[in-house]
Amino acid sequence: MANAVLVIDMLKGFLEEGNPLYSGPEARKIIPATEKLIKEELDRGSKVFFVADSHEEKDLEFEMFPPHCIKGTSESEIIEELSKYPGERINKKRYSAFYNTDLDEKLAALKPEKIIVCGVCSNICVLHTVADARNRDYKVEVPVDCVASFDKEAHQWALKHMQAILGAALTRGENQ
Repeated sequence: MANAVLVIDMLKGFLEEGNPLYSGPEARKIIPATEKLIKEELDRGSKVFFVADSHEEKDLEFEMFPPHCIKGTSESEIIEELSKYPGERINKKRYSAFYNTDLDEKLAALKPEKIIVCGVCSNICVLHTVADARNRDYKVEVPVDCVASFDKEAHQWALKHMQAILGAALTRGENQ
């Protein structure tokens, strides 16, 4: 049985300097580990989903955050380092990869042994996706060397919450 890898918001808008929600140099440090994870999981026959913020120009989320990752802009593109890997893109407009997307149906058809969630931001979109996956009774792993946030304190809180409250397994190096 294959795993599902959800690569959350590894987009130019979050990982390239100069964009309004650039997550910073610490977030860029997860790129090599994420690339390694994707390679390993593809070799195991896992399915990769690139989950991507893809907002409308007047999205209500922009009342809280500056406009970012607007559909059709370069900010909403997967970063170059990961764009070469096969996977299915899932566009989202809210924090969770499950909200108003067809991810639930795709996972139901796949019947993965577990879901591996990586990407940015650990305390926002990663956390909400993990919560929704656990609420659907999926076994979830979060490789800590493959998640990051612009807020280190919130990142640490999110990791603890995902493990202690949501029941996600934290895996790989504990250097984040």
